[in-house]
Amino acid sequence: MRTVARAAGYRRLSAGPVRLRLRPRAAGVAAALVALICAGIAFALASGSLPIPLRAVMAALLGGDVPPEVAHVVTGVRLPRVVLALLAGAMLGLSGAALQALTRNGLADPGLVGVKEGASLAVLVLILAFPALGAAWRLPVGMAGGLAVALAVVLIARDLSGVRFVLVGIGVSWLLASALLVFITTADINDVETALVWLAGSLHAAEWTLIPALAVWGALGAGALFATARAADAALLGDDAATGLGVRLQRTGLIGLAAPVLMTAAAVSCVGSLGFVGLIAPHMARLVVGGGQAAVLAASGLLGAALVLGADTAGRLLFAPLQIPAGIVMTLAGVPLFLFLLWRRRDQI
Repeated sequence: MRTVARAAGYRRLSAGPVRLRLRPRAAGVAAALVALICAGIAFALASGSLPIPLRAVMAALLGGDVPPEVAHVVTGVRLPRVVLALLAGAMLGLSGAALQALTRNGLADPGLVGVKEGASLAVLVLILAFPALGAAWRLPVGMAGGLAVALAVVLIARDLSGVRFVLVGIGVSWLLASALLVFITTADINDVETALVWLAGSLHAAEWTLIPALAVWGALGAGALFATARAADAALLGDDAATGLGVRLQRTGLIGLAAPVLMTAAAVSCVGSLGFVGLIAPHMARLVVGGGQAAVLAASGLLGAALVLGADTAGRLLFAPLQIPAGIVMTLAGVPLFLFLLWRRRDQI
């Protein structure tokens, strides 16, 4: 067994009673992604209409002696935006990897079952019909809308991994997208402007009140997906083989659907509709890391966080003082990147 694991690229690490089995390549890629994200965070916090030296950024983060305007820009404006981008990107990346494994379809993403559209529609109703309610209400309302749509798709399809599930999800997504278009074409122009900015996936209104609850849902969803990663690997072998290995397919499938649905709805409720993240990040993860579901999940989360942070920073800086929503930047960059990834993995999809 040890020889087989070593041949597959795994190495054992032991520290007292704790024993881990890691692949050096995957660990190296993860370390590089973490370093890239840290560099992106530093650049995002230091750059903007008010350039701030990195030394002053660190002083503001650590509560040092800096001018009040510098402290406000770093900790009150830019830092919540960066944290929100990282959380939302990681959650969408994890959701995409889980849904692609569940449906056994490399083209699946968090919008497959209409979750993004359902959450977006619910949050827009909240914003426009109940403007007195604060931003903290967006997350529970959006999650309720996304979860309701996902349950409707499951009830109609009655299967979590077949082609029918994918087709029903696509149909419901189109139906909800049409409802959004009807609203945009018939609503007041001021309401339409608000809706379009939010639907484009903008983080300009990021605030600290949104982050704690989002972080909790992200941690719960990620924990559930990593806990069932081995079962998800076995499920890819087929139902009979997975059952023979002791995998509870129904429980694994429910977790593999519920966790991505809740995380996607939570992320969309806070930052709007960010396309391509959940679709591209898992393909990039399989390209640079490979391996089992746990490795793909970890790499997808890191890549999703890096993609959204990069898109938001680019949209904020490239056309300053005009700010382009991160969702638009992600779409413009995501289409050619996705086509390139499809070409690289053309024999595996």
